[in-house]
Amino acid sequence: MDADVIVVGAGLAGLVAVHELTAAGRKVVLVDQENAANLGGQAFWSFGGLFLVGTPEQRRLGVRDSFELAWSDWTGSAGFDRLDDEDAWAVKWARAYVEFAAGEKRSWLAGHGITFLPTVGWAERGALRAGGHGNSVPRFHIAWGTGTGVVEPFVLSVHRAAAAGLVRFHHRHRVDELVMTDGAVTGVRGTVLADDDSPRGVASNRDAVGEFELSAQAVIVTTGGIGADHDRVRRHWPERLGRPPAHMVTGVPAYVDGRMLDIAEDAGVRLVNRDRMWHYTEGLHNWDPIWPGHGIRILPGPSSLWFDALGRRLPEPCLPGYDTLGTLKHLRTTPDIAGHDHSWFILNQRIVTKEFALSGSEQNPDITAKDRRAFLRSRLLGKGAPAPVEAFKRNGADFVVARTLEELVERMNGLTDEPLLDAAVVRAQIEARDLQVANPYGKDVQVQGIHNARRYVGDRLGRAVPPHRILDPAAGPLIGVKLHILTRKTLGGIQTDLDSRALDRDGQPVPGLYAAGEVAGFGGGGVHGYNALEGTFLGGCLLSGRTAGRAAARRTA
Repeated sequence: MDADVIVVGAGLAGLVAVHELTAAGRKVVLVDQENAANLGGQAFWSFGGLFLVGTPEQRRLGVRDSFELAWSDWTGSAGFDRLDDEDAWAVKWARAYVEFAAGEKRSWLAGHGITFLPTVGWAERGALRAGGHGNSVPRFHIAWGTGTGVVEPFVLSVHRAAAAGLVRFHHRHRVDELVMTDGAVTGVRGTVLADDDSPRGVASNRDAVGEFELSAQAVIVTTGGIGADHDRVRRHWPERLGRPPAHMVTGVPAYVDGRMLDIAEDAGVRLVNRDRMWHYTEGLHNWDPIWPGHGIRILPGPSSLWFDALGRRLPEPCLPGYDTLGTLKHLRTTPDIAGHDHSWFILNQRIVTKEFALSGSEQNPDITAKDRRAFLRSRLLGKGAPAPVEAFKRNGADFVVARTLEELVERMNGLTDEPLLDAAVVRAQIEARDLQVANPYGKDVQVQGIHNARRYVGDRLGRAVPPHRILDPAAGPLIGVKLHILTRKTLGGIQTDLDSRALDRDGQPVPGLYAAGEVAGFGGGGVHGYNALEGTFLGGCLLSGRTAGRAAARRTA
């Protein structure tokens, strides 16, 4: 055999699996269709947010959290409704994940040198019901180093193992088939691709220059989801989310193509929950793109006003930072706007300065570089928006700026094929909202949410401006932002048991085959159910990759 274990996919889940395997003394072949510059995969580009429960960071900020509260939030968000079938293992994985997040996750990460910003983000605040979707408290812990910093210790571990003779890299090797022997997976077969020295994230060639076959006692598949293949996204788009968009921006590199899902299915593996997916509604065209159709997500604070394509303010809980899929459903199922693939933020300079952040390691150079002084200058002490945000405001195709609302709406209409917005209608809605900020109370649920956010010290310091009139000239200029659907996470995939063993169509483990990360729905074929609570992409890769590596190490002793 060529190794004890073959790991297919060099993203975060794959690297963690290799770390666990080599720590146990196993010999590993790491196979990936991209070049060596892409170690760490999609996770490298992430903001580095991790879902953690009951941490010192939370307690220092006055946040009271517990496993019980987190589990209530998780189940209320997941909405598991296929418990005798597709969710049978997913709900078990969900319980294990929340226990991990409330238990050893933080100390295990600390053991790898991963630390966190002192502030904790309050992501995905939910559907405004105690038992429904959303985080009751802030749980989004951002790693110093962003996703790059989370990936780094596992990249270093794999390189050390390679120097010790425990790992061999097969870059530019595309797996086309799982090799079966007497019903067990015993290797992989595929195509050798031509060398390509493109920088990290840039789409590479698919020119075939040869074939290969590798054998091992076990294979772990960690190849990610489908987010870069818009046709595949539309094919699995669920009816409950309405009409699939004709135009989307892409939140993942081109290699997140979903090929291994079909290859696994051809080998008899069961795929579940393929109709569950996670796409953002606050996507921007990247003015400085790396991969095709490169989109960036706005991580908004609570104050921007959100309008549909016809200029109507979105209903609750379709508020910035609250309910991602609820907002997506509203935009795609409301008949008179479903034919439009965009919506709008309207805000002002005071809001963009404090409340706009951009997802991605490259959009947060201060945190990615672990530069604490730069972080303080940029995020807490600076008078302007962070430099990457200002760059988008200045160069981005989706931003317009004006001193008056009428001028702003005219420029917003210039970004669409036909003028859909009426300045008088938009003004009436903004003025009605602005009347609500004269008192610390009122009936506007978004204004109530701003007051609620500012009771949390983390938001008050860095993420939520005091309530004020959007049309206050002193807070200007006014800013309009055209928002697009941004593809991101695949929530379903290969069904696995609690040892990350891939299951066949009868629910039995396929001998020799494991799956981890996004390709396995981050565990069990869909640990999130219908809704993610954020900070769970990286965490799901960490736990499922660790589980797969440890289980495969035990069975290849």
